[in-house]
Amino acid sequence: MEIKCASVALPCSARRQSWDELLNTHAISSEGHGHHATQGSLPTLAIGALGVVFGDIGTSPLYALKESFVGHHPLLVDPPHIYGVLSLIFWTMTLIVTVKYVFIIMRADNEGEGGSMALLALIARTLGENRWTPAVAMLGVMAAALFYGDAIITPAMSVLSAVEGLTIVEPSLGRFVVPIAVVILLGLFLIQKHGTQRVGAFFGPIMIVYFLVLACLGLANLIEHPQIVGIVNPWWAYNFFRIDPTLAFLALGSIVLAVTGAEALYADMGHFGRKAISVAWLYAAFPCLMLNYMGQGALLLESPAAAQNPFFLLAPEWARLPLVALATLATIIASQAVISGAFSVTRQAVQLGFLPRLRILHTSASAEGQIYVPIVNWTLLIFVILLVVTFHSSSNLAAAYGIAVTGTMVITACMMGVLTFAVWRWHPLIAGLVTGLFLLIDGAYFLSNATKIPDGGWFPLLVAAAVFLLLTTWSKGRRIMRHYLALGAMELELFIRSTAGSVRRVPGTAVFLSSTIDGVPPALLHNVKHNKVLHERVIILTVVTEAVPLLPVPEAVEVSEAGEGFYRMRLRHGFMEEVDIPQTLRSVTACGAPIGKMDTSYFLSRQTLIPSEKPGMAIWREKLFAWMIRNAATPMEFFNLPTNRVVELGSQVEI
Repeated sequence: MEIKCASVALPCSARRQSWDELLNTHAISSEGHGHHATQGSLPTLAIGALGVVFGDIGTSPLYALKESFVGHHPLLVDPPHIYGVLSLIFWTMTLIVTVKYVFIIMRADNEGEGGSMALLALIARTLGENRWTPAVAMLGVMAAALFYGDAIITPAMSVLSAVEGLTIVEPSLGRFVVPIAVVILLGLFLIQKHGTQRVGAFFGPIMIVYFLVLACLGLANLIEHPQIVGIVNPWWAYNFFRIDPTLAFLALGSIVLAVTGAEALYADMGHFGRKAISVAWLYAAFPCLMLNYMGQGALLLESPAAAQNPFFLLAPEWARLPLVALATLATIIASQAVISGAFSVTRQAVQLGFLPRLRILHTSASAEGQIYVPIVNWTLLIFVILLVVTFHSSSNLAAAYGIAVTGTMVITACMMGVLTFAVWRWHPLIAGLVTGLFLLIDGAYFLSNATKIPDGGWFPLLVAAAVFLLLTTWSKGRRIMRHYLALGAMELELFIRSTAGSVRRVPGTAVFLSSTIDGVPPALLHNVKHNKVLHERVIILTVVTEAVPLLPVPEAVEVSEAGEGFYRMRLRHGFMEEVDIPQTLRSVTACGAPIGKMDTSYFLSRQTLIPSEKPGMAIWREKLFAWMIRNAATPMEFFNLPTNRVVELGSQVEI
């Protein structure tokens, strides 16, 4: 079942947009608290997390060790380097995933939700407006922008690395790798509109089998060389830097591929809960992954030539083709997780005021979080296919892969510093040491990946820069626009006094959407000016997005009477919730008689933006902002307004 929530015009559309209602979606407040709880038993949730949350990091054994030895900075396949790389992988997974994310960052839940945008909302709600707020906001926006770069590279990298296993089975199949990968990716993006509920139910057990296969393959080779377990000793990592400091630093750019997807632990916390994700990581994903990595290391000790593709060469020859099929399914699941994450981040960005309204379809009647954003889906598809046909192999893509991941890790470490100092109020010494440690670790990985910018790392940075520009242009532009609208706004009390005895009243209810809780909305002024009538009951409605995911129903509506049949209403909702204005109004009893469906009209202000030399933004950004307004989704569908009960009144606004 698909439930349309909002729509978006094609990029070439010259359609004007209703600015006052466009702003109305994004009036952010720090008031109110909601509660979001995951449903299901701990084992069920942990199994679900294993199938969804760890798809990306679970497929890293396909390429992480291989790229460390035969990537852009090849290493000697000898015991010191094998032990050194594996020791770095173990301690990277321990410190970054286990300590940083599982033990620290996942404690920062915004009413159960996680991710960069939810973390930004949490910090903003806690700190309020102070000197740190703009800097924290920029960090959150940068993390979201980098995520889109990661969302493009992950499907291409994962699927290519799995399909390349065919060349281990039969070298002559190499020419079919790219076409097969393109077909798989096309199918993956084409099924997105049908929702992930049934797909997820099918793929969940597959991921369990996949992790078990990882463990078994690693254990079978580990038995031959049990001494490889010694990689847990950090001395081997130190020894790697001691004997070859330059290559060890450069190798960090490939080693970090072992923790790609770590951000998903935090981002998907709202779906499964902190405890379930922690259990799935500590007792299933982490042990299985390390067994596989140690098995690959044992294989390299015995056969250095296996560095060309140690993951598939772990399996006996008869099992390699089934392993390619299983790994391909696992990479599809990993890609599905990051695509769904892009949809969720987009919706949060819309609700929090960093993007205009977009067309969002709900693909499940029971699970609100399962959504589909067409423009995001098709944009990702185009860029993913371009990456595959341009880079041709996972090794070439590896150069572009790490920069977005490590950039996000550095930003998360910075935001963790704000959390520990200002929100959790740890002792300054402890907060400083913890933040400094992770900034050092994450910074080293980021700098190592920065050396690969000329070889492909520029791509995710270019994507992130474009997304960052869109997010900040929209956020700043609507603040400027709201300022100019407020300058010309008329006080409601003055309006009521001037129209009370001079304007004819007609039966029914009129709802005027307003972006602010003060003044008279432009649509109301234009209605009186041109139609010279007022309804018996006039409701000025402002929709406020709170900095919490969900808001309890009793706290959602606030009503104040202004006299003469005028009411000012504030409808509050969380940034993870869908807004249905007619349904909400039917439950309101503070405005006299019930608000009926057939005697209520909705008035929207449609304003055309005219860029000018006024102080605010550069002309080119004002034009970009105007383009975003024109192509934003109509408020009728976004707010679920009945199309036959909507009246739009337009004017021009200069900024």
